[in-house]
Amino acid sequence: MSAPDINDRDSEISSVQGQMPASQTLDWHEGDMPYSQEFGDHFYCRTDGRLECGHVFLAGNQLPDRWLSTPSQAGDFRIGELGFGTGLNFCETWRQWKLARQPGAQLHFTSFELYPMQRDDLDRALARWPEIAAERLALTAAWPDTPSGRIEIEADGQIRLTVVCGPALEGVAAEEPEFDAWFLDGFAPSRNPDMWSQRLMQTLFDKTKPGGTFGTYAAAGFVRRNLAAAGFTVERRPGFAGKREMLCGIKSAVSDQ
Repeated sequence: MSAPDINDRDSEISSVQGQMPASQTLDWHEGDMPYSQEFGDHFYCRTDGRLECGHVFLAGNQLPDRWLSTPSQAGDFRIGELGFGTGLNFCETWRQWKLARQPGAQLHFTSFELYPMQRDDLDRALARWPEIAAERLALTAAWPDTPSGRIEIEADGQIRLTVVCGPALEGVAAEEPEFDAWFLDGFAPSRNPDMWSQRLMQTLFDKTKPGGTFGTYAAAGFVRRNLAAAGFTVERRPGFAGKREMLCGIKSAVSDQ
């Protein structure tokens, strides 16, 4: 990890073993870039996390194109995310949703986060992007003083945010099915293998509607194999900012699972 250039978020090195830490300690690199001491990883690509979100998670799930073609009466468009982190993916998704959504359309963004950040840390991490200033201010204004449990935020009349605090497997397993898209954005597989386990990927697949998709910056072999074993059709694509590969995929409309 921690390569000084291009993209430092994923390398297929040996997995970190041992107990999950009880809490998370942040360092701040390059001014306002949070770094987890426990996981030894940055929260987003050091080149530009906002642009990475567009390339990997939005375009990797054919968004915003799918929003433009989904009738408003089709019900909520549901995005699930592994790893809320700084809230960057939510803020950039919200920004693009506002540009592409149809009247009456609803987006429900559900994220699973073991260690929710404090309000001031979210604000500090997101302040480096003026493009999402409005979304940052709205998110931090609504963020609880002591984030825990299940955080519900009505962001505006057409988007709501749920952050489920706790282990991802437990959180995903307890959710209602029929997710349309997944942002798989946990810490690097070499640093946090539990976030990419076969059991979690199977649970995630089971909660995805036929035709639902995923996108992830990770391209480690065991991640690809776990996603394929769960039932997804997995595709390699060029990664962000010089990273050789990323993964995206779809749950077939007719599944054997």
